[in-house]
Amino acid sequence: MRFNRIGLATLIFVALAASSLAQEQRPQQQQQQQQQRAPWRDRWEAKEAMVPMRDGTKLLTVWYVPKGKTGPFPILLERTPYGAGSAERGPRRSTPAIIEAGYILAYQDVRGSNRSEGDFVDVRPILADASKGVDESSDTFDTVEYLIKNVDQNSGSVGLWGISYPGFYAGAGAVRNHPALKAVSPQAPVNDWFMGDDVHHRGAFFLQETFDFGVSFGARKSPDVQIDRAGKSAYDFFLDAGALSNYEEKFFKGKLPYWQELLENDTYNEYWKSRALWRSFKDVGCAVLTVGGWFDKEDMYGALQLYRAGEQFNPGTPNYLVMGPWAHGQWAGPGGAALGDHQWGSQTSTWYQDNVELPFFERYLKGRENVPAPAEATMFETGANKWHQLPQWPPAELEPRMLFLAGDAGLAWESPEGEGKKSYIYDPAKPTPYLADFANSRRAPGDWLSRGQNFLEDRSDVATFRLGPQTEDLRVAGPVVADLWITTTGTDADIVVQLLDEYPADSEEKSPRDASLAGHQMMVRGEILRGKFRDSFETPKPFAAGEPTRVRLVMNDVFHTFRKGHRIAVRVMSSWFPIADRNPNTFVSRKDARDTDFKPATITVHTGGQHESFLELGVIGQ
Repeated sequence: MRFNRIGLATLIFVALAASSLAQEQRPQQQQQQQQQRAPWRDRWEAKEAMVPMRDGTKLLTVWYVPKGKTGPFPILLERTPYGAGSAERGPRRSTPAIIEAGYILAYQDVRGSNRSEGDFVDVRPILADASKGVDESSDTFDTVEYLIKNVDQNSGSVGLWGISYPGFYAGAGAVRNHPALKAVSPQAPVNDWFMGDDVHHRGAFFLQETFDFGVSFGARKSPDVQIDRAGKSAYDFFLDAGALSNYEEKFFKGKLPYWQELLENDTYNEYWKSRALWRSFKDVGCAVLTVGGWFDKEDMYGALQLYRAGEQFNPGTPNYLVMGPWAHGQWAGPGGAALGDHQWGSQTSTWYQDNVELPFFERYLKGRENVPAPAEATMFETGANKWHQLPQWPPAELEPRMLFLAGDAGLAWESPEGEGKKSYIYDPAKPTPYLADFANSRRAPGDWLSRGQNFLEDRSDVATFRLGPQTEDLRVAGPVVADLWITTTGTDADIVVQLLDEYPADSEEKSPRDASLAGHQMMVRGEILRGKFRDSFETPKPFAAGEPTRVRLVMNDVFHTFRKGHRIAVRVMSSWFPIADRNPNTFVSRKDARDTDFKPATITVHTGGQHESFLELGVIGQ
């Protein structure tokens, strides 16, 4: 839902009212710490039940009613595949602001997980016709109906929230929502596992985390899935494993069927489309607050795309977006003043909890009309390190500009004279890493998107292009599109593009660990595209070896200031290993690829003339 532009006086009122609410609801620090140290049974009355769904399947549901507070209370529900907990233990997740404000906290094991009955289906498709069976929307509807009829001291108003996989269930629950479901907050929601979340990014298979998640999550049903990594780094372990078609015989041996599903569905077919939450995000009649992080390595796409779907499919429904300087789920924890190599100058997570999340639920679940609704878009601007409350996203005042790749290492705001090119060799036997410490890292660090990229600078398998130092601040917002002309000697290629903010060589700024940021390369945005999907994610096609080919990569949004004295850089490469699997440089499906298909190829980035390569950016105030 888009609002008319709001003036400075309105923004000041919103900020002051939200601040007043936070002061009213959050007690003094000493009192809060005393309450948090108290035994949870002194603060909650806990119950659980097997809640029946319309088909007779029963789902384990646990709820906690506040003690020592005056009800009735709204219910705040989280549906999860990770374990709802038990009435013998305290609540599994909340924030201090929500706890102190007075809510009944409820948690549910989704169908087929943990103590709930039924069959578990990964990212269960939402049915187009609700009368044809059950899905996560109908299960949420039935759960809400049970809760408002059976939970003591509830006000008859229900909210739904969750992060990551629970974020998917929150978004799915908003489809054809129960009338008592008044507010939903999908946070870093699993949204589209082929286009940009978790399992794939623009068709490229996100190997390391999909494998690790599949093993750990799948082990709940198949505990004998044990992988001996022999002490190897992730880079060496996955490189030695070879083609993905080897994994079944080497590791799984029929014990993880979902792995085979992933291999077999290697185009954007109905399997993935039916599981894409944004495609079904319709008939939503409750307020929606979607939350994401600019450095979320898992579901940044999910947050941005679900907000866009809400705008498109649910006109008139309150639809809000928050994007902060966070890794996956960081906004739910304390502080939020820093991440990776960067400091933000404020406690961003605490600010969000007090000034956006709590007021959202207070307004829509408690009917507190004196609490202002959130801004349409509450967005953190990196570089400038400021929060903005905007009437729409992307900002209306954006001016599209093209940043051209020039020669073999330059950037220019004007179309370059003459043609140029930069070539590099991508060898699948020595793939370009995504981490500086790739030789020792065994798990994907949660903050890797916020780590410096200088380790790639002197590699021969990348192409880097630079603009001169900024003479004034440059503010960039909205989507980033890389429009490149590429030649490869193979028949397929991955294209990885990084938009970098390069700090001055004499910068005196420090990282949170007090390391110098002189010459630091901050990855403002990075993304990958499997080249065979350049024209269609449904129907891949090979490259013609040696023929210049246009490749257009739509990257996730940004909101960033390149400050005076900093330089903009663009880096192109063809591997992000092992976060993404290796492209063999051969046009072949991943289930059919064999070790013999992996061959070196020369990749050429063309610049100028008939093959202009550039980035499309949205610039503010230029």
